[in-house]
Amino acid sequence: MQETRPNVRETTREFFRKLAGFSPVIAFLRRQNRRLLGRTRIFVLPFLHRLLSFPRKQAVYAETQGLSRGAMQNLGDFKLPNFFNYPPYFTLQPVRDTREKQIQLWKELIIEYCRTQSVFIVGLDEYFPLFSNPVIERSLSHEAREAFLSALVLEGRAEWLDKSHKKCLLLWHRIQDWADLIISFVKDNGLEDSVMTVEEIRSGVESRGTEIHGMDSTILMRALKHLENKGKLAIFKGTSTDDQGVKFSL
Repeated sequence: MQETRPNVRETTREFFRKLAGFSPVIAFLRRQNRRLLGRTRIFVLPFLHRLLSFPRKQAVYAETQGLSRGAMQNLGDFKLPNFFNYPPYFTLQPVRDTREKQIQLWKELIIEYCRTQSVFIVGLDEYFPLFSNPVIERSLSHEAREAFLSALVLEGRAEWLDKSHKKCLLLWHRIQDWADLIISFVKDNGLEDSVMTVEEIRSGVESRGTEIHGMDSTILMRALKHLENKGKLAIFKGTSTDDQGVKFSL
């Protein structure tokens, strides 16, 4: 009985239909490999396998591109996750499930970097170390940057500072959490009934070595007003924000 040869056009259509899901595509390619790809399979299949299953193939990419650990991008003492050295993560993925996982990874990276490096404001059109990786010659597009930061805004972990979405305020601690840190700072230093200026709180000797040292003035004022509404302190106006006084009542 003569074997029926597959219709290449129909098989190709089936391939693109299955392209919407990464795992099924790999299985499909393996089944069709010998009949459809013929002699080119040794070149095409491994490439597509790495491309379509990039979350599981970071080590493979690094090896094939000659990227040793020492050659991968690093930012001083900050430890970058493996995905930062893999090109597909710098391009917004078209498949919804894959994009959601990609966005989650970037959200966690941005928040952790800003927290450990005390970064409060990120500009979409300004230099920010996470927006590019020169080692693999990849940069996030403006669309990708806005998508990742917008996801943080939706979670209440960031806020746009302008309507055009050019600058974003990162809340790696929520306002309530910042308020709790201020209370801890006050109690640890015996300042329960003291008067301090806003500048002293954020840059004074007492706050050195704490997370509130050097914190963004906008976030600090919002945290202080949150505590004022709870009766924990009173804010006295000055000639400027830094000159405003704070009387604690704990």
